[in-house]
Amino acid sequence: MRKPELLIPASSLEVLKTAVFFGADAVYIGGEAFGLRAKAKNFSPEEMAEGIAFAHAHGVKVYVTANILAHNYDLDGAAKYFEELKNMKPDAPDALIVADPGMFTIAKSVWPEVELHVSTQANNTNWQTYMFWWNQGAKRVVSARELSLNEIKQIRSHIPQEMEIETFVHGAMCISYSGRCLLSAYFTGRDANKGACTHPCRWKYAVVEEKRPGEYLPVYENDRGTYIFNSKDLCMIEHIPDLIEAGIDSFKIEGRMKTALYVATVARTYRKAIDDYLESPEKYLANMPWYKEQIAKCTYRQFTTGFFYGKPDENTQIYDNNTYVNEYTYLGIIDEVKDGLAYFEQRNKFSVGDEIEIMKPDGTDVKVRVLEMFDEDMEKVESCPHSKQKIRVRLSEIPNEYDLIRMKAE
Repeated sequence: MRKPELLIPASSLEVLKTAVFFGADAVYIGGEAFGLRAKAKNFSPEEMAEGIAFAHAHGVKVYVTANILAHNYDLDGAAKYFEELKNMKPDAPDALIVADPGMFTIAKSVWPEVELHVSTQANNTNWQTYMFWWNQGAKRVVSARELSLNEIKQIRSHIPQEMEIETFVHGAMCISYSGRCLLSAYFTGRDANKGACTHPCRWKYAVVEEKRPGEYLPVYENDRGTYIFNSKDLCMIEHIPDLIEAGIDSFKIEGRMKTALYVATVARTYRKAIDDYLESPEKYLANMPWYKEQIAKCTYRQFTTGFFYGKPDENTQIYDNNTYVNEYTYLGIIDEVKDGLAYFEQRNKFSVGDEIEIMKPDGTDVKVRVLEMFDEDMEKVESCPHSKQKIRVRLSEIPNEYDLIRMKAE
């Protein structure tokens, strides 16, 4: 039985540290260019070096995304970028995630010893494609999201045991085949394949013009319409045994645009589910109510199992809205505890007297009361209304460094 890697997204240094403490075996991040999440905060070279060093110090790997579909004008910059990553040693990334054959070729040329992973963006749907990339020097291929578990099993049976399969097991789904979407570029000029997707699949549409029988009807955005492209989110927390049996090496969580609260919740829940199952299938089944309760505490659009058990139907879509279910509000991560006061930079308003919750990496959640609050100058305040205020808080129970603070949403 393969012990799967838990691979967690990180949009910033803060989120990377959260992923590390809440259970990641590896994290994937983007630099300031060449990744498919241009609107994520992403990492400057200095932040990347710090984040990689931090992760490595805690035994966690870091993979850097460079998975755009490159044009001619991208190539020189890509070579320079890979050279910069290579020269970050001893804290260079553990692997590069690429999709474009040109980017793959440049990475091999500039940095021949780097481990290369082929992104889902490359439409990896069969074992011959896996073998092609293996023969080019790839260590790992990310399966297309359109594959069933039976298809992944077939791939595993045809490829070398040393070759790794990475598969998305949780997070937002894309309306287009393996993320190759043209809608954003068509509607807004922002290219999804260059990292600038405006997510037209989450917009509301309506048919506003009739055609002759047999002709397709045009679709336009309209306030009176429905969310015809809006998919539920993938969640495989109830199917860990099937994922492991299929021979998947890395369980990938989607979400490089998500908050530290999302990352902490998903990482902690999948970490415990994987470890419980490997310890005892009976323990995994017994703890299923806890996994389901916890996973519902992060933002999500209802859940589906995607393509894993067959082709999706209308039950995997949400036609009446595009909003997330959001049960908790993220308040911050504890930077330091000194003289009974918790120091952190808050993300949302809360006040003295509020009941909030300490979320710990070990799975414990502790309800506490806010007793006192101080600003940066140690002046007493009753609340913190401005985002990213640096505050000191006395709680009814003292938290630990890197605990996450959240509050039940109203």
